[in-house]
Amino acid sequence: MKPDYAKIGFKVGLEIHQQLDTSTKLFCNCKPELFKDEAEITFLRRLRPTQSELGQIDPAAYFEFQKGVKILYEADRETACLVEMDEEPPHPLSMEAVEIALTAALMMKAKPVDEIHVMRKTVIDGSNTTGFQRTCVIALNGEIKVGEKTVPIQHVSLEEDAARKIGQEGTLIRYRIDRLGIPLIEVATAPVINTPEEAGQVALAIGKILRATGRVKRGLGTIRQDLNISIRDGALTEIKGVQELELIPLVVEYEVQRQLNLIKISQELRQAGVKEEDLKEDFIDVTDVFRQTACKVIRKALNKNMKVFAVKLPGFGGFLKRELMPGVRLGTEMADRARFWGRVGGIFHTDELPAYGITIKEVEALREAVNAEEKDAIVFVADESENAFDAL
Repeated sequence: MKPDYAKIGFKVGLEIHQQLDTSTKLFCNCKPELFKDEAEITFLRRLRPTQSELGQIDPAAYFEFQKGVKILYEADRETACLVEMDEEPPHPLSMEAVEIALTAALMMKAKPVDEIHVMRKTVIDGSNTTGFQRTCVIALNGEIKVGEKTVPIQHVSLEEDAARKIGQEGTLIRYRIDRLGIPLIEVATAPVINTPEEAGQVALAIGKILRATGRVKRGLGTIRQDLNISIRDGALTEIKGVQELELIPLVVEYEVQRQLNLIKISQELRQAGVKEEDLKEDFIDVTDVFRQTACKVIRKALNKNMKVFAVKLPGFGGFLKRELMPGVRLGTEMADRARFWGRVGGIFHTDELPAYGITIKEVEALREAVNAEEKDAIVFVADESENAFDAL
């Protein structure tokens, strides 16, 4: 049963990104194409956080730096030059790209800015050799008609596309910089979209306008939609890189389900008397519980002299197996966050045990080790101490 979207305060704003069909890249004269052959040039980099003009260091950039990630960039001589390699200053902005962006902006009744200023957005994943993305606002305050509704267009911008990730081995990430610098138009709507179906309709309408210019690229990977979704008492969530138009309503529906179920779980925990101060960062070494375990994942970690750490979640028993949306449970969401923050392979929790070679006897010993009752859940991870603490 679908929720009453008006009642839950549902809102969506879209950011549509589409590559422009230009003869050169945005800041150099290289071909805006992808190459499929072996790379002619490779170079290794490690991005480092630096102070801003205000003397501040971006915490997200510093976090990425702490991961110790190195980036191997691949290039050929036709689709990349010293500009993409960040060994030469950018050339003047492509006037061909500006003209296309202005054409699209005027078709959406947006007002062109008096002056175009190139700005920088911090990029922390290695997809840009400079550590930032160049972007510039072209026009403001437009609108489009979708059925009987007028949808405000907040801005139309021009920016450089990112390098494309082609693989990762441990802490080494591989990017090809052929896509880096291809002109990209960004169209951002106001958050006035009120149903998942309407989100798809608005994206389709913007796509038709962009295609009507006759100057945008077509095909998978040339257009990407970012969805900014919020509901009352939930969190503003940005879902990036939806490539297929037909998926937009489904992606929005699933995110609404996820947030509604998280809110419901939160309310039930409060009704059960669980308080925020009950959740403590008390990480307990439970390695001895699993010394003789048949669990292959834990056994592999112990053979590398790693340890098993656990944390008790008072009153959470049964909640970690609750489904948030199809294929995703609360425990799954926790595992995703643990992988990101702790650089671990995943987590175990008592709501899914016994399983994976972990026995009932080991679960009972685990509960005793952390002083947990049946109503409590326990989350544990086998890894290096620092990673385990960050994950938990």
